Amino acid sequence: MKYRSVFDIIGPVMIGPSSSHTAGAARIGRAARSLFGRKPRRVTVTLYGSFAKTYRGHGTDIAIVGGILNFDTDDERIVHSLEIAREEGVEVTFVESEEVPEHPNTARLHLEDEEGEIEVVGISVGGGKMELVELNGFELRLSGNAPALLVTHVDRYGAVAKVAGVLANHRINIGYMQVSRKERGSEALMIIETDQAVSDSLRKELSELTDITGVTIL
Repeated sequence: MKYRSVFDIIGPVMIGPSSSHTAGAARIGRAARSLFGRKPRRVTVTLYGSFAKTYRGHGTDIAIVGGILNFDTDDERIVHSLEIAREEGVEVTFVESEEVPEHPNTARLHLEDEEGEIEVVGISVGGGKMELVELNGFELRLSGNAPALLVTHVDRYGAVAKVAGVLANHRINIGYMQVSRKERGSEALMIIETDQAVSDSLRKELSELTDITGVTIL
């Protein structure tokens, strides 16, 4: 069942006119910020479908930027997020794509600074909910509703078992896991949703494992 209560339909407490175009968009931006791990210097937001056609009127632009600035859906600063971004030295560019997406409320966010960059694709699925469907070229399905680990690693025998073993030692239960790779023996990604929160010390322990190249907590 898609909706579990009336609050899944009417959406969260939020700034803006639309749970799909505002609250969901803000959560896409905030998830991208969390994955990037810091405030970016430059952001390119490519909007598709309904997002591209109505983003100014529905506040999708200010919502996404507000999320990137780490504002929650009910933060009154979202209304002024474009101005705040400029004041804080964050350069934001919006691109309206003519491509027809699989989901009408789709946004591609490219965040970068002098230390690195990431590219995230998110969709707003209604009621203020969102899903991340792509990260740096990897396909995924991540809602952000449960604690999650994103682990990049070398596609090599035993990498998944090592990560699962560390989580088991800390009594962390895996609720969902997905593993994908770009090609055999190259870069791979584990997406792990857990029943318990993952501490930063555990993240560090995982990052020190052989063949693990990055660990992010969402």
